[in-house]
Amino acid sequence: MSILVDKNTRLLVQGITGQEGLFHTKKMVAYGTQVVAGVTPGKGGEWVLSGKIPVFDSVKIAKDATGANTSVIFVPARFSADAMFEAADAGIELIICITEGVPVHDMMRVRNYLDHKEVRLVGPNCPGLLTPGEAKVGIIPGNIAIPGNIGVVSRSGTLTYEILYALKNLTMGVSTCVGIGGDPINGTNFIDTLMMFQEDPETEKIVLIGEIGGTDEENAAEYISQHVTKPVAAFIAGRTAPPGKRMGHAGAIVQGGTGLAEDKIKALKKARVKVAQHPEEIPSLL
Repeated sequence: MSILVDKNTRLLVQGITGQEGLFHTKKMVAYGTQVVAGVTPGKGGEWVLSGKIPVFDSVKIAKDATGANTSVIFVPARFSADAMFEAADAGIELIICITEGVPVHDMMRVRNYLDHKEVRLVGPNCPGLLTPGEAKVGIIPGNIAIPGNIGVVSRSGTLTYEILYALKNLTMGVSTCVGIGGDPINGTNFIDTLMMFQEDPETEKIVLIGEIGGTDEENAAEYISQHVTKPVAAFIAGRTAPPGKRMGHAGAIVQGGTGLAEDKIKALKKARVKVAQHPEEIPSLL
């Protein structure tokens, strides 16, 4: 089994006619994902990929015409909040926002709105989702993972790729990889994903990839200690980062005495999580 996306996912791409949207749509289609529609206001009636995918003016029209149940967003940061609102209002069940640089005040409005709807958001500023052999939604390379029983959840895109490839090289497969993104305010968090992996009967082990900044990893450690019975291995990035300097992600900043790598590692170890010194150690810890 898998979580969130699988072979039955019917995907629409918001921003499909843009350079990034079209490039990654080609990759998703080549992987076997059911991309059923694209949305670009003002370009409704057009087709992309040699007439394979229709383009609509709105998410509502696209959903009604194609039965799409998932949306992935590749639109500029200043339009991303509106794209998320539109997808939610159209009844899309799962929204994945790849865009980075979405303003924090925009995400505060989005979260406040989506928390009152039955909609799951992954991202923004995330690599998306990969269920090996079934569906790829976002920008995670499809060739770096094989199907298996390890669930992966991560705040970091590039570290995700490194660990997926390390697992594959030892023929260790993945049920689903969830890139939750590194922004201070996002949709799905560690605890949400851990809960889904814990309930998935075919996910037998879990990898958690965290980084400095915030308290998400500490909160995840507390949840693991109380609710997760499956083995968990983790890696925390940014151990040598200087305090007060943002490292890569908007949420990866140590300030006010919180967000230190040492605190996260201590909390995870207290929850019986095996913590790797380097990403390459994750497979051996599992």
